[in-house]
Amino acid sequence: MVNLSLYTVRAVIVLDGEGNRLIAKYYTRGPGEQCYKTLKEQKKFESELFAKTKKTNSQVLLYDGQTVLFTTSSDVYVYLVGDPEENEVMLLAALQGFYEAVSQLVKYDISKRKILDNLDMVVLALDETIDDGIILETDGNVIASNVSKRGVDTIDVSLSNINEQTIIDAYKQAKERFNLALLR
Repeated sequence: MVNLSLYTVRAVIVLDGEGNRLIAKYYTRGPGEQCYKTLKEQKKFESELFAKTKKTNSQVLLYDGQTVLFTTSSDVYVYLVGDPEENEVMLLAALQGFYEAVSQLVKYDISKRKILDNLDMVVLALDETIDDGIILETDGNVIASNVSKRGVDTIDVSLSNINEQTIIDAYKQAKERFNLALLR
């Protein structure tokens, strides 16, 4: 039977060059659907996955009954885990989009240090890419732009409110003066 669910991603994991967790998000599809419920199970899965993938050149593999896609940089491994019957091309597009966005956000130097220094933006990029196991965006430029303009939006909104308030106050003040001039 074909899986017709929007919930395509089970986990996104970012490990350093020694297999230590930098970021990990595990997604559930409903009650009792999560594969790795405890931190101990998650760490075990991550260490076994790292041991298996650090020696291979392939980007896609079937591990522990799940489709795993990954990409690496100098000392960072990024994994995307999905169901075995999921479309690998779609999962790869999501992984590449997230990786490109992170690359842009850390000035094209994906390393453990840069990931940790910019952890807030990396996690926001992950949230812009995948929400609760549903792939939202696969274009790295769009993801990076959505993450990088969040701070700007809040500043612009507050300034526009100040400008609008000043104009409204000026209008009210002019209206009161005009009414006072008519009453004299």
